[in-house]
Amino acid sequence: MTSKPLGERTEMTEPGTAPTSKGTDEGVSEAAADETDATDVVEAAGHFRIYLGAAAGVGKTYAMLSEGRRRRSRGTDVVIGFVECHRRHFTEELCDELEAVPRLSVDYRGSRFEEMDLDAVLARQPKLALIDELAHTNVPGSGRHEKRWQDVLEVLHAGIDVISTVNIQHLESIADAVEQMTGAQVRERVPDWVVRQADQIELVDSSPEALRRRMLHGNIYPKEKVPQALTHFFRTDNLIALRELALRFLADETEEELLDHLRRHRTQVVWETTERIMVAVTAAPGTDVLLRRAARIAARVKGELDVVHVISGDATGHGNQQEIARLQQLTTDLGARWHEMPDTDPAGALIGFAREHQITQIVIGSSHRSRWQELTGGGSIVRRIIREAGNVGIDVHVIARRELPPAEAEPEVTGE
Repeated sequence: MTSKPLGERTEMTEPGTAPTSKGTDEGVSEAAADETDATDVVEAAGHFRIYLGAAAGVGKTYAMLSEGRRRRSRGTDVVIGFVECHRRHFTEELCDELEAVPRLSVDYRGSRFEEMDLDAVLARQPKLALIDELAHTNVPGSGRHEKRWQDVLEVLHAGIDVISTVNIQHLESIADAVEQMTGAQVRERVPDWVVRQADQIELVDSSPEALRRRMLHGNIYPKEKVPQALTHFFRTDNLIALRELALRFLADETEEELLDHLRRHRTQVVWETTERIMVAVTAAPGTDVLLRRAARIAARVKGELDVVHVISGDATGHGNQQEIARLQQLTTDLGARWHEMPDTDPAGALIGFAREHQITQIVIGSSHRSRWQELTGGGSIVRRIIREAGNVGIDVHVIARRELPPAEAEPEVTGE
């Protein structure tokens, strides 16, 4: 991203002093310096923005058009590539205020449809194109792409900024879950990687009650479709679930963005925006019990779980490999993430991982080493982790290792 100058600024002065004069050379130079400093910390609006909603009618298209109008008022060349107003009065009013690229008319199976004219948008070469409904399937014969998101990618590739909209149920990874919850088939889908490619994803939110009121007043669907919508897809429980899916998706995106920012700036401070649990595992007996305990801790605080195995010695033995394979499978079953790294300094590797991934809690098993082994082997790994984690504000749980009693052998079943 590149930086852009700030719009309006408020002058701040010390109590009892006069504001700096903008009419003098000194005032102008100070203002220019302030502006330069500001551009160093304020990033430009991303060239691909998506307004994300839990369902139709939350106001995504209205928000997109409002942003387009705002940018046009500041001198940006804005056009409507394609917007579907759905006979919504306020949306239509905003559309009337902006230039629209003429649509492409297509005859298909005896009916006439209108689609975005991709070539016309590319020929117009605006600074910003507003293109609604990212997951839309184009009418066959209307262009070279099957999906509108493919049109959007081509527009972006041509150097044109794009603002688009999408509902959470259209994401490929979520569509199946929505079908099971709502009983409605989700035919139009967009790959998650396309949405994640956006420079900015903004949630347009509405409570289920407010959305159902808008539906009842005819502000979303035509009145003849309202009763069926309210008793099927727009049921309160469906809307609550869709809203939670949208919030969780955006929270995951925000979390990744924060971690990437903290890694790039190499901060040594742990930001507790959410709980992130790390458990250190080895091939030692009882580690599976430790892993399950860490999973319960993560579940209680609604945090994510990272499982870290540091290969510090000879881990090539058949028994070790079998045990590590079992732990990997258990990690998958628990919905956690497995990480493996070779390092001769296990404590240092674990603390390094914790800092890089902004871990807030570390779970480790108690040491089985004797005091003599600790003195001759460079000290206790557990004590060192506790000490170094404390220095950076990471909590440590030391769990007593408990080996499960061996299961009784079941009789082998042969023949009948």
